[in-house]
Amino acid sequence: MPDVGDMAPDFTAATDSGDEITLSSFRGKKLVLYFYPKDNTSGCTREACDFRDNLEAFTAKDTVILGVSTDSVKSHQNFKTKHELPFALVADPDKEIVEKYGVFVEKKNYGRSYMGVVRTTFLIDEAGKIEKVYNKVKVAGHVDAVLADA
Repeated sequence: MPDVGDMAPDFTAATDSGDEITLSSFRGKKLVLYFYPKDNTSGCTREACDFRDNLEAFTAKDTVILGVSTDSVKSHQNFKTKHELPFALVADPDKEIVEKYGVFVEKKNYGRSYMGVVRTTFLIDEAGKIEKVYNKVKVAGHVDAVLADA
């Protein structure tokens, strides 16, 4: 997993709009890159809506928000429309980005082991360096903490 002070690993991927974005194209702005397990699940919906509800405050700090999961572009489109999310959702069905960022890990639930995305957020500075890493995020209060650090 990249750490504070490292350059954020660059990537090019499709978003919910079907357009491709490249992480390095956001240089010059702060960036919240948040990884979440699955569209339309309770925790992921709450986290996305918390970012949505605080977008104006992030924008005032010249900070862009990008959500990333292994869901498809179509799934992202539905999730974004249903919850009126005003920021891009990056599709990573091939798991290239989640592996680059070290957030695709073995998880355990009810005694069963499986691979999945651990909820993690990276705050990236204007030069593309990682300023802060939020590991194993608990949704409640998370967006407030990120906003305070931005």
